[in-house]
Amino acid sequence: MTEQKKRPDPAKVAFLRSLPADIKASITGEEAEQFMFSTEIPESLYEKIKDFLIETDE
Repeated sequence: MTEQKKRPDPAKVAFLRSLPADIKASITGEEAEQFMFSTEIPESLYEKIKDFLIETDE
């Protein structure tokens, strides 16, 4: 019985680690998990990190 776990996006992990301590402290585990493993950012997390995001035309 092998359980295949998805790996988190390394760029997203690095981004979360680069945030100021007060911002990181406000992010829930669920928000962080959704951000690292999904293509969409939870709205609650977006509000916390939007000032640190760089918009692209992807």
